[in-house]
Amino acid sequence: MKTVWILNHYAKEPGIAGGTRHYSLACNIPKYGWQAFIIASCIGPNPGCQLSPSNTVSFTPLKNAPGGILWIRTPAYTGNGIGRVMNMLAYTVRAILNNNTKCLARPDIVIGSSVHPFAALAGLKIARRYRVPFIFEVRDLWPQTLIDMGRLKIGHPVTLMLQYIERFLYAKSDKIIVLLPKADKYIVPLDIPASRIYWIPNGVDLEHFPATPLPIHDSFTLMYFGAHGTANGLGNIINAMALLEKKDPNLPIRLRLVGDGPQKNDLMRQAKTFGLHNVSFENPVPKSCIPSLAAEADAFIFNLLHIPVFKYGISSNKLFDFMAANRPILFCCGAENNPIAEAGCGITVNPEDPEALYDAIVQIYRTPIDKRRAMGEAGRRYIERNHDYRQLSFNLANLLNVVAHHRSEIVDLKHSKHYESNDV
Repeated sequence: MKTVWILNHYAKEPGIAGGTRHYSLACNIPKYGWQAFIIASCIGPNPGCQLSPSNTVSFTPLKNAPGGILWIRTPAYTGNGIGRVMNMLAYTVRAILNNNTKCLARPDIVIGSSVHPFAALAGLKIARRYRVPFIFEVRDLWPQTLIDMGRLKIGHPVTLMLQYIERFLYAKSDKIIVLLPKADKYIVPLDIPASRIYWIPNGVDLEHFPATPLPIHDSFTLMYFGAHGTANGLGNIINAMALLEKKDPNLPIRLRLVGDGPQKNDLMRQAKTFGLHNVSFENPVPKSCIPSLAAEADAFIFNLLHIPVFKYGISSNKLFDFMAANRPILFCCGAENNPIAEAGCGITVNPEDPEALYDAIVQIYRTPIDKRRAMGEAGRRYIERNHDYRQLSFNLANLLNVVAHHRSEIVDLKHSKHYESNDV
């Protein structure tokens, strides 16, 4: 069995809140001849990360599969300031140190996964140490996302540095995995051949996510679970719920916002200012609890700000979880791709338009339950066809086989030339 190392600073396992993309891929990929070791950061309470004060790393094996997660100690931080930067750099340096990864089987391929590019740089360094292929996985387009959100300015030294690192990683990678369906439109103009770009979106572990039927009851629960960050633009939903309470106070509709993030306190203050009684804020739940949480919803709301980077598409974990849950979805987003329209499983609303979202909330509430059930079933079928991690793992294994085979051909060719020169 061949081995791939995946460097993802923010990788999670199902026992804690957060994205479990690589955990799901790692659990399914052994069926296709590969085992995966994920190298992630350990910070805060984490049931899988048992670090003593004297240890820098700990290891958690996967359940029912070879491979596991190597947790690396990194310093705690809050917000997006210098503390987060130091956390990134600590992860990068400690991931590179050979002594921290010596417990892992030797890699045949290394994947360096953004969000931030330093984790991918660590992956490239490790790949060069072992003289194996390097794959750059692009989960977010840094620094373009930060530029479009106004956090970085074009021409700023930090922007220029990140752009240089980005181009360097594209140029030095054997293949590039993208999650966004239109990311090639961003990458190819940087003089990168389209043939090196491979699309593997986010997905759902459907074998652990049963499709529960939509219940019949008097109340109606809208739900959002996931990050409460700037890009999520959840203030738009609060504004829509304020309109609902003002115009239709007798409708039994409530909104549950489940999760955490830098905007949560501001959102709670916003709801309090409006005096809303139809909105509740709840703590995040582990990934393993998402199916049971989702079953409590009658419909979901997916919301994003309208920013230019979404012209390259989206590949949202929570959106696919919403669709897998067999419920209709209100899609408030101007991204280039629209899974909700493709599947026919909900209503599309213009982003940053609370009046339009209020209208959609009332519309979905008044939609007959048989039609809402049909919407939910259509979304589930879409996920089964396009975003089941069993299929996505097969796709990843195919890519790894292509990269490994191509590199072996190069090595064989070099040996052939060497022997020919010796014969002359």
